[in-house]
Amino acid sequence: MLTGEIRNQVDAIWNAFWTGGISNPLEVIEQITYLLFLRRLDDLHTVEELKANRFGKPMERSIFPDDNDPKGRPFADLRWSRFKNFEAREMFSVVADHVFPFLQRIGGDESTYAHHMKDARFTIPKADLLAKVVDMIDKVPMEDRDTKGDLYEYMLGKIATAGQNGQFRTPRHIIQLMVELMEPKPTDLVCDPAAGTCGFLVAVGEYLRQRHPEILRDPELREHFHHKLFHGFDFDNTMLRIGSMNLLLHGVENPEVVYRDSLSQDHAGEDEKYTLVLANPPFAGSLDYEGTAKDLLAIVKTKKTELLFLALFLRLLKPGGRAAVIVPDGVLFGSSKAHKELRRMLVEDQKLEAVISLPGGVFRPYAGVSCGILIFTKTNSGGTDHVWFYDMQADGWSLDDKRNPLLDEEKLGALATGLTEAEHTKNNLPDVLTRWIQRTTTERERDRTAQSFCVPKAELAAKGYDLSLNRHKEVVHEAVEHESPKQIMAELKRLEVEIQHGMAELEGMLG
Repeated sequence: MLTGEIRNQVDAIWNAFWTGGISNPLEVIEQITYLLFLRRLDDLHTVEELKANRFGKPMERSIFPDDNDPKGRPFADLRWSRFKNFEAREMFSVVADHVFPFLQRIGGDESTYAHHMKDARFTIPKADLLAKVVDMIDKVPMEDRDTKGDLYEYMLGKIATAGQNGQFRTPRHIIQLMVELMEPKPTDLVCDPAAGTCGFLVAVGEYLRQRHPEILRDPELREHFHHKLFHGFDFDNTMLRIGSMNLLLHGVENPEVVYRDSLSQDHAGEDEKYTLVLANPPFAGSLDYEGTAKDLLAIVKTKKTELLFLALFLRLLKPGGRAAVIVPDGVLFGSSKAHKELRRMLVEDQKLEAVISLPGGVFRPYAGVSCGILIFTKTNSGGTDHVWFYDMQADGWSLDDKRNPLLDEEKLGALATGLTEAEHTKNNLPDVLTRWIQRTTTERERDRTAQSFCVPKAELAAKGYDLSLNRHKEVVHEAVEHESPKQIMAELKRLEVEIQHGMAELEGMLG
């Protein structure tokens, strides 16, 4: 949890960029990402130096060589701990002319982070702004993993625009809910094919650290966690850098976060590779049919991105693999042939487990589209018995553009406990988890008028595989008693007589 002091430090850094001439929030976070990466490289080099001195051996991994760079500047001057003490103009020259070219050809760090720094662009326009920002970042405590992760999440929260390519951040509490529902395992292979800032992957990492602390004690599990467990795709290099840094600051050493146009590239090598998919992909409408990956079109013939992403998830999952993904409501009830066929496949060929309807304003201020969460397991042999529906009406925050919290912090999120009935009406997330666990027992007995209920597969098939909650929910209408037409007419006649008598008396008084 970030202290107020650290939040104020981050706000001051942000304001410094704003007043210094960089107002695009994505550009601000990108420049901060570069500077944080430089600070990390220096820390890694320092650790290697200490190890070498302690054991009296040469450094195993020297990030900054002992000689000069191609422009004659000592590599030692490119270290954060050195250039942060330079005078502003010299610091600007070193960072712009030496540090960033070094980043672009770095070979000492074989990680995914180094790969994403190869096209790093330095856009800080003035020496005094760079000096001010470096000084501010240097004062932010970065030793604790939780602090580093929360700090970067706080920065990401300041990206107040939807960005390009339809990107917007999935609320952290919705991500947490989906991860809790899926209960990731230390041996999973997790993929987000529209990774963005890697929020889902970060949440999986935090879940595993808390629920399975053995992953950091067992050598095999630790190796799997740092190098094999996390996979993310995106086709925006800025988001790849930001997402990679988000994972790094949350303690993941080397995830696979790579450039990939998930809907246009064929998926050779990725087929049936992953055991868990978590995603909230951008739904931009229609794609060029000719440019769409042929292996996805083999599953569903459509130009609709929301359907193609579902086909992609089925393609990526191993048999037995699970998915929790956000889809626009149109997927649940769309009447086109492709919509109906994909829903039929989920119900008949795979194991569809749940449809959770999200509140209408959950993605404000970025988007107002109504969405739901689909949860399914890839079996290729059916298995759907009953599908669990939940009508989420509140997520703990106001459903307008301001998205203000409606409860105290400890009462927010999916893991809040002890909520009263009144508090539940403002935060349904803990109830979703509780009822999800009971979906094969007591939930089967609930009436269709309840907030959650189960629908048998045969009924779904009979209704054309319509998965919209309102198609299956029963609404109780209160009985309203009305007077009979004869009574109403008699009353109207009585009133008419009274009016005529009143008019006659008035005329007599005036006459």
